[in-house]
Amino acid sequence: MSRQVVVLPDLHGRPDLLRAALERFPDAHYVGLGDAIDRGPRSLATVDKLLELHQAGRATLLMGNHERMMQEGIKWYRLYEGTHNLGDYRKAMEGYQWWMRAGGETVRAELGGLTLEKFPPLLEAYLKVLRKVIYVTADGQIHDEVPPHPSVLIAHAAPPVKHPQHENPLSAALWLRPYEGPFPLPPGVTYSLHGHTPVPTPCRLGRHLYLDLGAYETGRLAVAEVNVHGLPQVTVLCGRGEPHRGRRYAQFGEPIPVTPVDLPGAPRR
Repeated sequence: MSRQVVVLPDLHGRPDLLRAALERFPDAHYVGLGDAIDRGPRSLATVDKLLELHQAGRATLLMGNHERMMQEGIKWYRLYEGTHNLGDYRKAMEGYQWWMRAGGETVRAELGGLTLEKFPPLLEAYLKVLRKVIYVTADGQIHDEVPPHPSVLIAHAAPPVKHPQHENPLSAALWLRPYEGPFPLPPGVTYSLHGHTPVPTPCRLGRHLYLDLGAYETGRLAVAEVNVHGLPQVTVLCGRGEPHRGRRYAQFGEPIPVTPVDLPGAPRR
């Protein structure tokens, strides 16, 4: 029997939308596309629930560029604790400031203060379980390498490819934008699923599908049921937010069919 796999893009501190997805797909295995933290109001609660799902074997969690930025400071700080090398400490503080400037200040405000010396154990535990690229086969199983059977590639921003700005293809998978493609897909991969780049409506560009609807501000979360042999079924959960903000997002590619679902408290469409 195949397992239902549901992809959750860029939650950015919206545990309410995560709970709505869990209620709509109660028996699914979830794939978090990364960027669960920053910008929105409740990053810690979002991470806590995702980790709970992961520990129960119900979720596979991917790294986004925001988790990568969060990782930089604490990675070097843990190294500094062993070396006492001030060069490592400088890199830790530079990494911390990089994250703060790019969205981490919302996590600091949520906690009422945040330092590397007292880095939240919950966030460090979250970082340790994150993967960067996976492949899902028709039976709903998750693979770290390209499987011999048809599959869907899932990564935060793009497929892992060589790029002038990213020597490591796994780094490219966290950062590349659609206009830097199209990106080659491995043999047997039917299409790829991504977040990272906010769009007004879920869309496809070649064989790449983009799902990030700016949930933290629009209140709209696009969740995709993976289908190896055709386009995914996409449900847009419409909760509290300002959906008009999505109009400023870049439009490209071809819109894909969606099923909108209004949640309690959602503004009128």
